[in-house]
Amino acid sequence: MLKIALSGGIASGKTVVSDTFAELGVDVIDTDIIAREVVEPSSEGLAQIVAAFGNSVLLQDGSLNRRKLREIVFADKADLQKLESITHPLIQNRAKELIQSASDCYCLLVVPLLFNSPMREWVDRILIVDVDEQLQLQRLLARDCETIEQAKAIMATQASRDQLLGIADDVIINDSGLEKLRKEVHNLHLIYTQLAKNS
Repeated sequence: MLKIALSGGIASGKTVVSDTFAELGVDVIDTDIIAREVVEPSSEGLAQIVAAFGNSVLLQDGSLNRRKLREIVFADKADLQKLESITHPLIQNRAKELIQSASDCYCLLVVPLLFNSPMREWVDRILIVDVDEQLQLQRLLARDCETIEQAKAIMATQASRDQLLGIADDVIINDSGLEKLRKEVHNLHLIYTQLAKNS
């Protein structure tokens, strides 16, 4: 089976791209979704996070207080590394299971932080969704950041545009609206289907 990794900076439009592939019947394995699953209440992941960061990262119902955890880890690189050492192995193990059970001729593995991830080695091609940094900042502020400083701090923890474009086999530039984006996905779907048949 052909394995395609999809990545791009935060707020670049990865979700719209992966949703469009899913509509075309492609098996989409999204590590952001897996990341939420592995820290659900009563999970091993959540227990490890509470052991590492204390009960302040829990909401009253026992679920993870993502906003609180984000504040902690983006303020201190050592805390971010501590969190990643807990969650990344759990996410990777689950992603491997889902790849093995995928049934189409190719699958799409969505990995927002692909640049430094060992998952880069798992795939045959890398698709990057690229967006101008100013537009990325605007989208991030509109979506889930309270201040421009917070948005810039999150962007600073990720690979740069140049780094991402440097590992890309394919690029979708997301600056011209939904219709163009969807058309590019449809074109890539045809290419990937053919590549999968030929491999």
